[in-house]
Amino acid sequence: MRIISGIYKNRRINFKNLQIRPTTDFAKESLFNLLDNYYDLKELSVLDLFAGSGNISYEFVSRGCKKIFAIEHNMNCVKFMQKTQDRLKMTNLHIQRINAYQYLKKTKMKYDIIFADPPYTYKQAEYDKIIDLVFNKNTISPAGKLIIEHSKNITFQNNSFFHEHRRYGKVNFTFLKYE
Repeated sequence: MRIISGIYKNRRINFKNLQIRPTTDFAKESLFNLLDNYYDLKELSVLDLFAGSGNISYEFVSRGCKKIFAIEHNMNCVKFMQKTQDRLKMTNLHIQRINAYQYLKKTKMKYDIIFADPPYTYKQAEYDKIIDLVFNKNTISPAGKLIIEHSKNITFQNNSFFHEHRRYGKVNFTFLKYE
């Protein structure tokens, strides 16, 4: 895995010992090209749920986002992110070991972008629970977006917050927002 753009551009992050499925470089580059058109990334606060290796968080950090919160329950992943954060001196990255649902229930913060990449084995109801927590607790700013990475077997087109769907190879992103 590599960081695509920004101050850490082309840095390789070796995550071989983690049991994860990181977002592909192709999909990540496409996603961030899209986000660059919607937002001034330097002004954003971001929540990365199910952060895994921190792949998406590092990209936001590298592109200058003011605050990035990486939420991950797996201790090996958390330790990996902390080592990477220390090695690259990422001061605007905040890593927390907690279950994503618990975090969403307790947080009082609002985010401009919430990126959620749960395991591809998640069922529709589990995704819907994330969406409900984000929008019912007003965890996202009025102009913000919830971006969910998911398998081809999941759809959100009937959800009232659905905005758009993008597919890059085998990676699917659904964007949800307030109308």
